Amino acid sequence: ISRDFVVGLRASQHGVLHAVGSSSAERAAAFAAEHGAEWAGSYDDVLGRDDVDAVYVGTVHITHAELAIRALEAGKAVLCEKPASPTIDDVERILETAGRTGRPFLEAFKTRFGPFSDALTELVSGEQLGAATSLQASSGFAAGSRDGRLFDPDLAGGAILDMGCYPIALAVQVAAAAGQPLDSPVLAGCEAELVGGVDGSAAAEFTFGSVTANVGTSILRVMPRSARVTFAEAEVLLPEAWGSRTRSAGTLIVRHGNDETRIEVPVVQPMSAEADAISLALAEGRLEVPEMPWSHTRAVARALSDWRAAALR
Repeated sequence: ISRDFVVGLRASQHGVLHAVGSSSAERAAAFAAEHGAEWAGSYDDVLGRDDVDAVYVGTVHITHAELAIRALEAGKAVLCEKPASPTIDDVERILETAGRTGRPFLEAFKTRFGPFSDALTELVSGEQLGAATSLQASSGFAAGSRDGRLFDPDLAGGAILDMGCYPIALAVQVAAAAGQPLDSPVLAGCEAELVGGVDGSAAAEFTFGSVTANVGTSILRVMPRSARVTFAEAEVLLPEAWGSRTRSAGTLIVRHGNDETRIEVPVVQPMSAEADAISLALAEGRLEVPEMPWSHTRAVARALSDWRAAALR
């Protein structure tokens, strides 16, 4: 995913790939040469440089917290790939460190950036469709093989953290826009298919106040990339809810009685938008980014932790 991020970074207005860090000096040097970075070395080498203002963490899930905390303590802003960490406790440690050091932290949910996300939030927070009551969303693909990090319990593999985070982040976005509490999502039910000690597929029902979310995910089979948000008087269909790594989603369909309205919005390079968001937060002295505030990161982490614990029980 770091290669995809570099593509987005090149399209950003404020970000420049300056240095590459890795647990392997050889891998860092190869990546830097491939993508035109000026400098490469170990993680600590990069974090010790005065000419690095912000870092992107694109490593395996279980290393996110350690690297994000080290970067924040080194005075760097952090854009951390989702999920911020497999556990809510580690997410809280990250956010505590960001607050203490006064450095911005952003969990890299690409789906939160651009006109599509803004349009959905506006529909939910407005009154023309009535109150949002529920949503259904799924995200899944068929992995080519059953080895590697996705199927490694020691690397926090499984579908929930890798793909299930997208429906959960959508549920948090809808609940927040609907004015519902985020601090105590309730897991009402869970089903899972385990493969080698990880969740190969999983489904769950959560409630965030008065909003119910039915979510599904898989790394064993392709699942619909769509979502539906139900309101008191209408429903909104998101036929391609997650977009891609190079293009945000652009279509929302509003069904109100017998009427159907198709809304087309401009698309953006979502990873470019993430990079610019963390750059602007740093430049403007803000710790949080409004598209993915810390309260949302906490809510996503709580829901993912509960879902994964129930699935692996």
